[in-house]
Amino acid sequence: MRGFEFDISGNWGHFKKSDTNNNPLTHDIIPKTALIGLIGAVMGIDRARMRSIFPQLSDDLIYGVKLNHPVRKYSIGFTGHSAIMPTAVKSPKAFEFLRDPSYRICLGLLNSRSESLYEEFEKSVIEGYSVYEPVLGIANCPAELSFLNCGEISELKNDIFSTGGFVISKQHKPNKLEDGFRIGFDKIPTFQNADFWNLPDKEVEVIYPECSNILTVEGPYREYSYEGRIEKWVLI
Repeated sequence: MRGFEFDISGNWGHFKKSDTNNNPLTHDIIPKTALIGLIGAVMGIDRARMRSIFPQLSDDLIYGVKLNHPVRKYSIGFTGHSAIMPTAVKSPKAFEFLRDPSYRICLGLLNSRSESLYEEFEKSVIEGYSVYEPVLGIANCPAELSFLNCGEISELKNDIFSTGGFVISKQHKPNKLEDGFRIGFDKIPTFQNADFWNLPDKEVEVIYPECSNILTVEGPYREYSYEGRIEKWVLI
């Protein structure tokens, strides 16, 4: 299976949790659905066409995330205005933002149906080109993409392995953690339908190590091979 790695970073990020509407909280790591939206922006796919692209890429791509920076969150207050009644009473809201988010992404092509989309996105990342500005969740959080390498992704293996990326809490059993070893937990959406809804039954609970740390677990994984090197990832 084809794959490639790239970094996504920015000054700020916000990936809204669906169950926090009044004072929105953010996911710690970029969800698969947010990544697909970013892919669409890079390739200039309009909203109408994205209706069919979202579920297709949700099924046809697999991805993993590794932290390059520690997760840091800040609560920032905004005064909201109604688009329907701009003169209505203003309502203050607090948004939770990620500060200096930076992620290593391993992206794989699971289904050849999306090969042309995958190749177009890979080429855009390599050339540093995008039609629309990619963002980290919302429009005022621009993102920078940096290509790293191309490689091959193996079929699923099952064993004890070590990784710097996330693992799935219900599938992977961590080895005993040393004192001071920091891990995080998140529940991330992985599938968006043609009505732009993130399906709750497709959310995945993940465990991730703090940046520069390595988590050793037992369970399914894939090997990513490039330039004579092998990395082990959980890709969803």
